[in-house]
Amino acid sequence: MAKDLFTEAEQQQVREAIQEAELNTSGEVKIHIERKLKEDVMDRASFVFEKLELHQTKLRNGVLIYLAVESKEFAILGDVGINQKVPEGFWDSTSLIMLEQFKKGDFVGGLIAGIKEAGLQLKAHFPYQKGDINELSDDISFGKN
Repeated sequence: MAKDLFTEAEQQQVREAIQEAELNTSGEVKIHIERKLKEDVMDRASFVFEKLELHQTKLRNGVLIYLAVESKEFAILGDVGINQKVPEGFWDSTSLIMLEQFKKGDFVGGLIAGIKEAGLQLKAHFPYQKGDINELSDDISFGKN
């Protein structure tokens, strides 16, 4: 199972990064991790996005960071509310920051850096609102493989 790729302490570090990032934005960040990818990374990320119901946020501002560790592929997918407001290539800087860490084999560091950057990037379009509620669990979602 993919869950054993990260210790409980590492999972907690990722949860804390999500909580910190979400203090900057009303956007919702979700992490999904699998061992291997058997299809196109964007197709799989889109499937997971729907399965985890990220499209159910009030402002349609959910973000999925999908990582297939052993396949060494990842994707960042934002909901329609984000895509309507941001320029093309919006996630490029976040992807580059993550890739830099992933190339070193530092998946936890890459996720944390990507989460923080996503929060900062979203802040301009979806600032944190007083009384904002956490619409999605901050726990990492893990695939069965």
